[in-house]
Amino acid sequence: MSSSQRFFLFIALLPTIIVAQAPIVDSLSLKPEPRFQYKALLLPAALIGFGVVGLESPAIRNLNSSTQGELAEHIDEKLTIDDFSQYTPFLSVYALNAAGIQGKHNFRDRTTILATAYLIMGGTVTIIKSTGNEMRPDKTSNNSFPSGHTATAFMGAEFLYQEYRDVSVWYGVAGYAVATGTGFFRMYNNRHWLTDIAAGAGIGILSTKIAYWLHPAIQHLLFKKTSKTTGVLLPTYQDGRWGVGLSVSF
Repeated sequence: MSSSQRFFLFIALLPTIIVAQAPIVDSLSLKPEPRFQYKALLLPAALIGFGVVGLESPAIRNLNSSTQGELAEHIDEKLTIDDFSQYTPFLSVYALNAAGIQGKHNFRDRTTILATAYLIMGGTVTIIKSTGNEMRPDKTSNNSFPSGHTATAFMGAEFLYQEYRDVSVWYGVAGYAVATGTGFFRMYNNRHWLTDIAAGAGIGILSTKIAYWLHPAIQHLLFKKTSKTTGVLLPTYQDGRWGVGLSVSF
């Protein structure tokens, strides 16, 4: 493995190394948090590893090119659904709660977890993009690796799965289906390579897992006393721009 590969792999897995050494604090949530387990790292680590190795592997680069060629050959019109679908999985958690289908955590706790996951995911993606030099398939910029849209989508899919797996596993299946579709459309729109998608998916999943592992400590630090917090998170549209509206009451 080259020095650049080792650097990217270290940056991507740095949060995992930190969490593995951190003590687990008892949670104040309604249900126990998932405990750190090494086997939970297998899928995201495999996806990230595939993406990192693909940066310099001729065989995987050929796979990137052939996959992109197949998409260009069979699809004539581009869609931008990926710009919206990346947010669908984590917004679904709030929509389901608003509809009266309760997940694992209350509004305060799930929002804390989501914010933690977003910070980990966003920070990791930004660092790798800013230090990398992977040209996008459409030649518009050299920050192709990894896919931020895909990372956001898979972060949300894992978040949806964790919150509703005790209600029905199909919520998680639906979230991962949307996330997979988001990754597909990033390639479909000629914005990312297959390796970008794989690494983004791994980073997104891993970021949410880390957020749940860290939540007991964060909760203990920020919310030592139990308080009742309610709120609503809904998408907004004004003057041709999409956004997210947040209302919180303590």
